[in-house]
Amino acid sequence: MNEPDLSTLYRNYLDCLNRRDWSSLGQFVGDDVIHNGRPFGLSGYREMLEQDVRDIPDLRFDIELLVTEPPVIASRLRFNCSPKGTFLGLHIDGKRITFTENVFYAFRDGKIAQVWSVIDKSAIEAQI
Repeated sequence: MNEPDLSTLYRNYLDCLNRRDWSSLGQFVGDDVIHNGRPFGLSGYREMLEQDVRDIPDLRFDIELLVTEPPVIASRLRFNCSPKGTFLGLHIDGKRITFTENVFYAFRDGKIAQVWSVIDKSAIEAQI
């Protein structure tokens, strides 16, 4: 898959997440996806995302930086949201916060096969 196609695929994936179109997630994520070294599979990955949205109802995935080098994408996602209760062990309780996530995706056969993700927790701590 070439760079423009991979970039478009990734943007469509984020659009799927932002629309909460969980039934279409399998178009973008492989059945045996691994997240931060844990073999989640598609169903576990979907459960993780659904839980994220329950915890953060106004969650929206916005690209701040995107680099593609097939079959890998590096992305810096920006979030401006209001998590309910506790998030990453921090008591947020609905306060609006802004933070970023640095995430790498490895694609195989046109789908996300592996994800490595790090959230900037210190940016959140500085806001609460």
